[in-house]
Amino acid sequence: MLQTSSRLLSLLSLLQSRPSWGGPELSERLGVGPRTVRNDIDRLRDLGYPIDATRGPAGGYRLGAGADLPPLLFDDDEAVAIAVGLTVTSSGSIEGIEESSRRALTKMEQVLPSRLRAQVTALRDATETVLRDTAGVEPEAPVPATVLAAIASAVRDAHWLRFDYAGEARLVEPYRLVNWNRRWYLAAWDLQGDRWSTFRVDSIRPKPPTYRPFTPRSFPEGGLVGFVQRDVAAAGWKVTARITVFAPADDVVARINPAVGVVEVVDENTSVLITGADMYETIALYIGLLGRDFQVTEPPELVAHLRALGERYARAVS
Repeated sequence: MLQTSSRLLSLLSLLQSRPSWGGPELSERLGVGPRTVRNDIDRLRDLGYPIDATRGPAGGYRLGAGADLPPLLFDDDEAVAIAVGLTVTSSGSIEGIEESSRRALTKMEQVLPSRLRAQVTALRDATETVLRDTAGVEPEAPVPATVLAAIASAVRDAHWLRFDYAGEARLVEPYRLVNWNRRWYLAAWDLQGDRWSTFRVDSIRPKPPTYRPFTPRSFPEGGLVGFVQRDVAAAGWKVTARITVFAPADDVVARINPAVGVVEVVDENTSVLITGADMYETIALYIGLLGRDFQVTEPPELVAHLRALGERYARAVS
């Protein structure tokens, strides 16, 4: 009976791995005769799996679509990959399916083997998803689920993480995975640079675990998510500015493109826009499009430009 059950699981896994299989192929893969294959197909049908068959000497089988969703089999990588997707969508990254994603993730964790459950739990606890308008934002190169799982495990265990990055060996204290604008980032304390740093996860190639624990340190001002947003945004700017906007943060976020900058909450009616560009004229354009009152005290170059711009506009309507 145990051998039959094992063979049924193997047969089901084969049927799920590609659109169709020939009968002789299945016989060869399972090491049994055609009659045994037919009997096993009938057993799976009795369990609720809709399996279609084609007759003839070269007859075959394929897993069809049924009225009910039968149990599915996944290998380790597939299970972790699904958990990654559910973790992201359960945070509200796709409107309307947050609760369904959370329920699905809970069900999945209940039936996962302990080795995979630990990886999925670590990934869920180590990930922060920032909800933004991603229209027009190109996704980064795909990130293997195994890489995310390795980083999440180091975050969970508070162990040093060693990896190759842009051709260099790096050693860090990993703190948080951040999913922002369809890209994955690692917020970590760079032990070589002795500073907080952001790393693109698609460029990380983890090395074997160090198993060396560290004592977590205080987070940078504004938290790790805010640090990642500021660090990533500033990397592509030649000039930067902090603008106080007299409007709620949610209102400001709704009025800017994700590439423009990062918004921090001051209070329920005030926020700070951290932005940058190739020149101050572009920053002036950004804040002019907000349609909200604001105050700029630095940098001096931006203050001077806004003053000149204001005088020019005043002359235009005098």
